[in-house]
Amino acid sequence: MANEKKLFIKTYGCQMNVYDSERMVEAMGGAGYTKTDTPDDADMILLNTCHIREKAAEKVYSELGRFKGLKAEKPDLKIGVAGCVAQAEGEEIMRRQPIVDLVVGPQAYHRLPEMEAKTQQGAKALDTDFPEEDKFEKLKGRPKAKRGPAAFLTVQEGCDKFCAFCVVPYTRGAEVSRPVERILTEARDLVERGVREITLLGQNVNAYHGLSGGGDSWSLAKLIWELDKVDGLERIRFTTSHPNDMMDDLIEAHGTCKKLMPYLHLPVQSGSNKILKRMNRSHDRDSYLKLVERIREARPDILLSGDFIVGFPEETEQDFQDTMDLIEEVKYGQAFSFKYSPRPGTPAAERAVIDDATASERLYRLQALITQQQREIQDSMVGREVSVLLEKNGRLEGQMVGKSEYLHSVHLTAEDAQIGDLVRVKIVKSRTNSLAGELI
Repeated sequence: MANEKKLFIKTYGCQMNVYDSERMVEAMGGAGYTKTDTPDDADMILLNTCHIREKAAEKVYSELGRFKGLKAEKPDLKIGVAGCVAQAEGEEIMRRQPIVDLVVGPQAYHRLPEMEAKTQQGAKALDTDFPEEDKFEKLKGRPKAKRGPAAFLTVQEGCDKFCAFCVVPYTRGAEVSRPVERILTEARDLVERGVREITLLGQNVNAYHGLSGGGDSWSLAKLIWELDKVDGLERIRFTTSHPNDMMDDLIEAHGTCKKLMPYLHLPVQSGSNKILKRMNRSHDRDSYLKLVERIREARPDILLSGDFIVGFPEETEQDFQDTMDLIEEVKYGQAFSFKYSPRPGTPAAERAVIDDATASERLYRLQALITQQQREIQDSMVGREVSVLLEKNGRLEGQMVGKSEYLHSVHLTAEDAQIGDLVRVKIVKSRTNSLAGELI
């Protein structure tokens, strides 16, 4: 098409940003854009940013600096910043990087086509509001492409927990749950487009309390059971969970709902009660361990992953050892771990940080333990039969790659299989970050 324009979008951070980027592509599809994998031939560049990691804003400014030459060569190129850094920095982004044409927060990206049209008139566009209209509803009817076999689906956004280290309540806003029927409609649409596995997303996804058509408030467990009825949907996952919101019906669903996969991301952040209190986590070590015990009673083979912050203000060696002891007790299949770094505007940002060398050394020890546990769990899979959803072709001839029920990446030779197939596989080898299997 002669008038077709190209959009390059780079996504940082969490799975919700991946989902948001997909919806931005759909939104801009209605404005005549198709996605491209390189910024060099793009008519519009979008950076969908994350504010969780250290120096997130500075990394965005650095990335924008790389596009100055491209903008000079192509004056009509439009450059935008979306996501949580956009929400936090706002107009400052345009002040520091004049090449930026538009800045849009994570709650307003459904307005991208209107903002892009404004930039075509030579104006700058800024929208970091928390609008009352449902952005997901505003995107209905946009062009939709065929999907891969696994997809994300946002069901809940925002957070009311106000952990002392976290910017999410300020960049994503208060907890909001999407209505049940809109989620079910989107899920059915995804299945019609080739999806067989859906991961439900939310900053606190298990705090979901969306309204049904009858006006009742549904829990995440009730939503999962309704999704279980969707023909063609074979697998259900959810992330990220807060320990305080793991209710009885959700624990029970892990033991009884066959489509709900035996994998749970359950961040604890620290094993020290003192640090957990200073983090404003509102759970303690014992309640977390008891919760893990109950979950494993419901689903003994469940694989747990977690999040850990090392070197939080006031963390002593004993506090850190409490975390290591908790990890030893729980035995995680995988985990995300980071050194604490202050986020402007959060309560913990005003506190004195501990010595960086000490924090680095602790992180090294913690990651070594997590790696050991991950290896042991992967090694224990050798000889077992698993179900693998084939998601892409491998690097070798006839090789395919997919995910097991436990979210392990599995490589296998499957010359007659197709992407989207669910196949039975015997695990024959454990590798550093994946498993090798043979078709049964």
